[in-house]
Amino acid sequence: MTHASKTGLFLALGLAAGCDGPGRTTAFVEGIAPIVSRSRDSVGEAGLILRPEGAAPDSCWTRDVEPAIIESVTEQVVVQPPEIGSDGGVRAPGIYHTETHQRIVRPRRESWFQIPCPDQMTPAFVASLQRALQARGLYTGAVTGQMDVETRRAVRRFQTQRGAETAEITLDGARALGLSPDDFGPRPGAEG
Repeated sequence: MTHASKTGLFLALGLAAGCDGPGRTTAFVEGIAPIVSRSRDSVGEAGLILRPEGAAPDSCWTRDVEPAIIESVTEQVVVQPPEIGSDGGVRAPGIYHTETHQRIVRPRRESWFQIPCPDQMTPAFVASLQRALQARGLYTGAVTGQMDVETRRAVRRFQTQRGAETAEITLDGARALGLSPDDFGPRPGAEG
């Protein structure tokens, strides 16, 4: 890796690492370097709520996008092979050309997760979530009923273990923590 490449990598890493809240981008380096950013963007431009195709209109979702990992491959290609004499000696050296091309190591991935809607994220629900995470040793903060940074980190740790790398509590994640749909609060537009 050239000095310029390393500088660009660390600059990108430094910029991305500065974000840490809803809508955040997290960057990390694995081995030699792919930077993977993830963003929560269930609210698109113009404030429209995004949902996967076929989702119920009163449901809420978050999307986890992992960009493709692309590597540059540099190869020496033989333009003209060396000329070898009958005695085995090289009469003329080979001519080589350097070619660089890009290869997709991992394609872009997009995952959708159903989450409680904002009005379902009541202080009582969040407090139950915090207690459930405490019981599993993932949350060490006070039970406040507030979805703060420490709670989001604990949610991410829990859900990463289950294959859903998001700091938003998913409905499946909440159920796995023993929280029932009744704990989620009212659904938008639901009669009750």
